[in-house]
This record gives sequence, C-alpha cells and structure tokens, in this order.
Amino acid sequence: MNKIIGVTALQRNFRPVFDEVVQENTSYILTRGSRPEAALISYDDFLHLEKLRESQTLARFEQLLAKMAWLNKQYSEEEVQADLEAARREIRTAR
Repeated sequence: MNKIIGVTALQRNFRPVFDEVVQENTSYILTRGSRPEAALISYDDFLHLEKLRESQTLARFEQLLAKMAWLNKQYSEEEVQADLEAARREIRTAR
C-alpha cells in the first residue's frame, strides 16, 4: 500500500516512517509543495525494480540484435569485416 507524505512531515517523523517501510513493506510517495518527487520503498522492492529494469534492458538489447541480424542477413561475415575495417581506416584518417 502506498502512502503520501510531505518532506517536512517526513523530517519530523522519519524514524516511524522508516520502520513502517522496513517492517510492514509500506511504500511512501514523497511530496514537496504537493508535487510527488520521490518514493521511499523497501530494499527488497528496490532490488526487484532493479532486476526488472535490467531484464527489460536485456530484452530490448536482444530485440535489437535480432533486428540487426535480420537486416544484415544478406551480408556475409567477410563483407561485414571488410566494412568494419574500412570504417576504422576512415576514422583514423579523419583524426
């Protein structure tokens, strides 16, 4: 369950709010001037969100690799290597 608390109220009640987040897995939305600006969540929820973000990034990367493979399927490995070498030479001469 999410609760909303202003930063001033959080400063005055930090310890009980912190204990509630840790012990009861309550999430807080932190507001400043009635605008939501941050969240206070349990460490387990944080780890879960980080894993989710990482898996989404990896899934996107896999999609892009698959798309590149499909777009480049007509080129041989030798053609790709030759293009890479040509690009490297062009970059070196541009310096």
